Amino acid sequence: MTTLLAPTTITTAVGNITSSTLQFRRGVPRNLTLEGIFTYGSGGTTIDAYVQTSIDGGSTWVDIANFHFTTASAKAIYNLSSLTPKTTIVAPTDGSLTGNTSVDGIIGTQLRVKYSSTGTYAASTTVAIYATSSDLTS
Repeated sequence: MTTLLAPTTITTAVGNITSSTLQFRRGVPRNLTLEGIFTYGSGGTTIDAYVQTSIDGGSTWVDIANFHFTTASAKAIYNLSSLTPKTTIVAPTDGSLTGNTSVDGIIGTQLRVKYSSTGTYAASTTVAIYATSSDLTS
């Protein structure tokens, strides 16, 4: 398991904060499992954590999963595959993928998390995102 976004305390509304970038060791992996963990304290409105990938060395970032959390502790998991055939064009998004959805079949050579929140949460509110793939470096 690799940490994409270490447990991060959310207290005030923030917009478009990005984590550090992680690089795959050997090109594009066949699959990627993502886990989002939200620990709710009190207050607040919403937190969106977008897992993003880049296929052009970090010049352009594309959302591949959105973890949308509100006012209750929650965990969510996505399993994505680079082998899923795409028969339609995918319109890339950057920090705007619909809540609790993913885009399967698109995994680039880099990953990061972009997150934003609305409302004022208590200091005990945290969000963390983890990834599992045999090709991730930490």
